[in-house]
Amino acid sequence: MMARKLTAVRKRPRSRNWLAYLCEALVSSGAMPTWEAATYLTENLFGEKPNPYLLAPTTPHELTRQFLQRLYQPIVEAASRDVTLSPAATVHLFTDISLTGNSAVLVLLFQGHAKPKQLVLFDAAKAWDLVFPDAEAFNTWAEERYRLLLNALRTALATMDEDLLTAI
Repeated sequence: MMARKLTAVRKRPRSRNWLAYLCEALVSSGAMPTWEAATYLTENLFGEKPNPYLLAPTTPHELTRQFLQRLYQPIVEAASRDVTLSPAATVHLFTDISLTGNSAVLVLLFQGHAKPKQLVLFDAAKAWDLVFPDAEAFNTWAEERYRLLLNALRTALATMDEDLLTAI
């Protein structure tokens, strides 16, 4: 019986505490102190849809852009660290904000100067609907984005390596 439980635990995919990870990213980037980061994430990620903090302000476009950047950038950074990028390569996050429909979140891989750029993630999101019932639901959402991005980066890097080898 105990062996079955251990096997089930081992088979579960490893998932980080993305909420704590995002909070730490906000603090370490200097965007806000710990207490403010925790409040910001709690107010913006949990509760009822639509998110009133993004709909009510006088600058909703800027607050929505900031929210999506703060939500996705730590996930992008984590995936970038977990693949082997060349020293010249970078991964950039771009957003195209819509206040009435889906905003676009784009992640591009830049291999270096004069090398092809590749779109590795396109996520359409209504920022005001990115509200979760609890931390587990948010962690599941964030882990899905992380895994999608990680697999896309690995595929893009493998394809670029193949292209480089065939060009020689």
